[in-house]
Amino acid sequence: MGTKTVDEAAAADVKHDDETVDATEATGVSGVTDTPDVVAETEVDEIEAAKEEGAAGVGQGAGAVVSAGLGIVSLTGSWVGTVASARESLIGQLQNTQSSSVAKMIKEGYGDAWQATALWGGVFALVALVVGVVVLARPAFGAPGRPQAPWIKSVAWAGVSLGVLGLFLAVLKYTDVLLGLPSAG
Repeated sequence: MGTKTVDEAAAADVKHDDETVDATEATGVSGVTDTPDVVAETEVDEIEAAKEEGAAGVGQGAGAVVSAGLGIVSLTGSWVGTVASARESLIGQLQNTQSSSVAKMIKEGYGDAWQATALWGGVFALVALVVGVVVLARPAFGAPGRPQAPWIKSVAWAGVSLGVLGLFLAVLKYTDVLLGLPSAG
């Protein structure tokens, strides 16, 4: 139910005393039948539904972003991998003496550090892969009737892809197929 402005009232030649004039009668617009109570209830229901959808999508969206972030970390390296690499390098230096062969010094000083970096990169890649798959599989187990937002699927697929790529590269680095240690012989 609406009220008229001064121009609408003059155009429709309707006098305003203490009665309320329906704007649809004066302007010729038809089909508006909701009363303020029905409109308010409908708006409240729509707001509650949007909140429920938003609450469900927030966790999935966050999971997708975490998956993509971990995938990037698996490719670029992390602080944990750097610390593990430095630790292995230090242990290798402490274990080597001057009488050690060059091959042993290279392996213990640099090879173990390289493998530690690859191992932590693989861990981050595996976590990115698992989180991405869980985000993609969540609608099938949670609320099958509600579709997942397209951006969540895209970011989760990016996380899965980066996780697979990071895991593949970590395995290649760990096994010395990719950038293996130089031979000392």
